[in-house]
Amino acid sequence: MNTQSDKHLPKVLQGLRIPVIAAPLFIISVPKLVIAQCKAGIIGSFPALNARESEGEPPLLGKWLTEISEELDRYNQRNPDTPAAPFAVNQIVHRSNTRLDRDLEICVRHNVPLWITSLGARVEVNEAAHSCGGIVLHDIINNTFARKAIEKGADGLVAVAAGAGGHAGQQSPFALIREIREWFNGTLALSGAIATGESLLAARTLGADFGYIGSPFIATDEANAHVDYKEMITQSGAEDIIYSSLFTGVWGNYLRGSVENAGMDPNNLPQADASSMNFSAGSSKPKAWKTVWGSGQGIGPIKSVEPTAALVDRIVKEYEIAGNQMILNLKK
Repeated sequence: MNTQSDKHLPKVLQGLRIPVIAAPLFIISVPKLVIAQCKAGIIGSFPALNARESEGEPPLLGKWLTEISEELDRYNQRNPDTPAAPFAVNQIVHRSNTRLDRDLEICVRHNVPLWITSLGARVEVNEAAHSCGGIVLHDIINNTFARKAIEKGADGLVAVAAGAGGHAGQQSPFALIREIREWFNGTLALSGAIATGESLLAARTLGADFGYIGSPFIATDEANAHVDYKEMITQSGAEDIIYSSLFTGVWGNYLRGSVENAGMDPNNLPQADASSMNFSAGSSKPKAWKTVWGSGQGIGPIKSVEPTAALVDRIVKEYEIAGNQMILNLKK
């Protein structure tokens, strides 16, 4: 049940089974997960930097894009009436990403249909996406950054509100979505503790076109996450999430248990600033994510590790039930 038509959306974003974009998860999102998400009827995505190769090896990103495209093509040929959703690639556009230019060229060559950009809006990145017919969604944490992203050529926005996993903002989704919708009528996704069909319907009611869902997919069979990470997701709730800038120089949400297991006091963490960010291929900074695990606040409903298809089926069913109930309530 949709609260608004999707006719204003770019064609590539229309006609999905359910209005969900799976967030690109550092280390965790790999072709196996992306393919499962797309086959389940939602947009799957992965960070380009997840495709890491050893020195002297050909770029792994191109191999991943070929694998995803070919498998989804085979699936669509077998299932013409229920085709897979498109996929997206996330580009970290911060200046410390020394692989960016190379990865942009690869994505253009493979005609990536949907680009998600993070940590800085750059005109040349949007132009690269548009050169191959791609659509760009830029993630932002406030209205000021939203305006800058659109001014620099992004086609749509991902509003990262309070409670989102990984790098997250602090603003309420009620405030953030309303301010953006006062001037922007284009594609808008909402990120922040969306893990159920009810919360997805709420995001749509606020004015978002899509729910942007990440943390629940950590606890899936296809996710490239350690078994202990998956289990911690299923055993944790909103109270087990801490907000810190220490690990990447950008404020984000992390699992308290993983911080404790890393030998740190989650109640007494020092701060770091943006100057400590480094997303170059050889940087040691992202390794923090191997032991200190990101997560949003919406993991309470995640009680077990399951296939991606089962997770999406559950959200679809909840979304439909919640929508029907809302209609009944309005008729009373």
